[in-house]
Formats: sequence, structure tokens, C-alpha cells
Amino acid sequence: IKTARKDRSIAAVIFRVDSPGGSAVASDVIWREVVLTKKEKPFVVSMSDVAGSGGYWISMAADKIIAQPQTLTGSIGVLSGKFNMVRLFEKLGITSERVAYGKRADIYSSFRKLTPEERQIFKKEILWVYDQFLTKAAEGRKMNKDEVDKIGKGRVWTGSQAKERGLVDEIGGLSRALVLAKELAGIPADEQIKLVVWPKRVRFFDLLLGRRL
Repeated sequence: IKTARKDRSIAAVIFRVDSPGGSAVASDVIWREVVLTKKEKPFVVSMSDVAGSGGYWISMAADKIIAQPQTLTGSIGVLSGKFNMVRLFEKLGITSERVAYGKRADIYSSFRKLTPEERQIFKKEILWVYDQFLTKAAEGRKMNKDEVDKIGKGRVWTGSQAKERGLVDEIGGLSRALVLAKELAGIPADEQIKLVVWPKRVRFFDLLLGRRL
């Protein structure tokens, strides 16, 4: 996205999203690039089968969002936790020694459970990330946080349902995204354009040698 933003030969960006989500940090890094790019050129998101949670996070700042009727989207929510495998380790006879610098340095360790205080810390962090999600979704979709919260809380919508709730702009596929991108870039509908697809395919031999095409 950053490369496309800096490339003066690129008039508009179509971002194809097919993701059930993942890291909030990674999603926010991508979100920031979308925000910066749409300040310089039109940015259109085309949702494929799934664009939920982090998949929606990276989409919500776009100028226009297009989804398929059955695209699984939305899922504005946050999930976090850790594995507590103490009893399993005891049954298997597995033991561990604790070496940690800091009061909660091993908070994610599977060799111990959370303390009541740590549970509150987890909850506070989850609510903070969720608030960030709501704030940025409201900003991108021109809604207020309460409106987004009503359709958030981790609930998943189809593309058609998401359109009714203002989470996407239109129902359609890549062809419709292309038409919208040309309109936003001020390119006549009948004018021929060159479609550049990124990331470019890398041959295994080049990948092995660390070369990029």
C-alpha cells in the first residue's frame, strides 16, 4: 500500500480483502497505511469471502467499501486470552523454572494461571482495543461510536446485512470496485487503464535467493 501511495503512475488503489482477522497491531499498521494513502489518491476496498474483525479493521478507512452479498464481514470485536495448561503439565510430569524480570513478565505463560489482578488488566486491555476499533470504525464510516457499538460486539454480518447497517457502501465484486475507483480518480468510464496487481508473483528460485521481482 505504501509503495502504491508513492508511485505517481498509480491513480487509485483497489484493496482486495479476504481475511478473518488476526493481530490488532498488524491490522492497525495496515489501517494507518490506508488512511495515509486515501489522502493522496482514491482507495476502494473489495471484500471477497471474509472480511471480519481485523479484516474489517483494515478496510474501514477506505473511501468506498464493496462486498459480495454473502461476504462475512463486520465482527467488530476483540478476543484475547492465554492458555493455562498447569493441570495438563502436572499429569504429564512436566515442570518448569520461572525466570522473569518484572512483576508480570510471564503473564502469558501457560505454566501458571492468571491472578485476579491480571484478569482485570486483561479486561482493561481488551476494552481499550475495542474502543479503538469503535472509534476508528465510526470515523471511517461517518457514524458515532454508539451506532457502531450497536452493530459491533463481535457480531458477524453478511455483505447485504452490512450494507443495511452502513458497514459497507455497495454490493458487488471487483468489476464494480474498478468502476468506482475510476470515478473517484476522475478517469472517464470508457478510457483504457492498466491494472497493476500487487504483490507480484515471486518464483520459488528467486524467493530462495532472497530476490524480489
